[in-house]
Amino acid sequence: MAEAVLELIAGSYEQVVCGYRVKTDEKEWVAEADFTHHSHTASISAVAASERFVVTGSKDETIQLYDLKKRVEHGALLHHNGTITCLQFYGSSHLLSGADDGLICVWSTKKWECLKSIKAHKGSVSSLSVHPSGKLALSVGTDKTLRTWNLITGRSAFIKNIKQNAEMVRWSPEGDRYVVVINDKVDIYDTATASVSGTINNPKRISSISFVDNLVLVVAGDDETVRLCDIQKQTWICDFKAHETRVKAVDSFSWDDHMVLVTASNDGFIKMWKLQLKEALERPTLLGAVNTLARLTCLSVWKPASVKKQEEAADPATTSSQIPKDLLPTKKVRLMEEVILEDESKPPKRKRKKKTATN
Repeated sequence: MAEAVLELIAGSYEQVVCGYRVKTDEKEWVAEADFTHHSHTASISAVAASERFVVTGSKDETIQLYDLKKRVEHGALLHHNGTITCLQFYGSSHLLSGADDGLICVWSTKKWECLKSIKAHKGSVSSLSVHPSGKLALSVGTDKTLRTWNLITGRSAFIKNIKQNAEMVRWSPEGDRYVVVINDKVDIYDTATASVSGTINNPKRISSISFVDNLVLVVAGDDETVRLCDIQKQTWICDFKAHETRVKAVDSFSWDDHMVLVTASNDGFIKMWKLQLKEALERPTLLGAVNTLARLTCLSVWKPASVKKQEEAADPATTSSQIPKDLLPTKKVRLMEEVILEDESKPPKRKRKKKTATN
């Protein structure tokens, strides 16, 4: 691959989000400070990046926008009442947010309008994840439920009581599985049955997860070790010491013929690791690192269009047959780009009566 530029974006306890531009043309990748965005009044709890925007959520109850293209602040979203707990873009057209107020909000990035506000949980929304097709979303909250949402109607499609408060939920890249994190364990669900098909126990409480591919999951917890597990065989296949203190966040993406893991820690470092996906998985090797001098809380990686196209080509398109029939939208299938949570609160337009000629 020709030289491309990545952007590492991390939030911190110090209320600052930092961006680091990574040069990938060298054997050792070099990350250089690119921007800082300090518009929150409390620690940053979530961060996400699209093709143009970086969004950050905080304990100050706001979502701040940063235009990565123009390198300027772009305003704030103020709909939530409570700490912003999770943020996820679907493509570049929509953003989903969850917070301690129990709401999931869907935003259009065109005019940054809140298209739908869903009362998702009786307690806080701990985590959300959008299915690769854009038709469904999963959420977990402090009301000890796992909920499936029809993103065309904005209504709950399925509710599962899980008896414990889950911290994270993620769809697999192909959308045929999802995982739920509860303290130090990962429950693996099969969409065909919507039930737990296996469980993996981590030595420490889990702080972050990321799918490397459809079967390999990266797990980071309250220690310096990052572990990789095979969710089909439900076994650990590799582990390595990534930092000097606990790892707070992980992300991953494909690059040429290998994968890249990105880790962020309380020690202030963001590190990039090269991972070769082989039958006998070897420990990742360090590609590069940068010391942010901050106590990091969350992480996102902005990738150029060339890398995104490469990832899309590597992953088979998700088909509607991979989603259980009882969870499929009842309307004609339309992706989120075409119709997104039609606002049912708007009154229907009245038809005008035709005037008739009178003598």
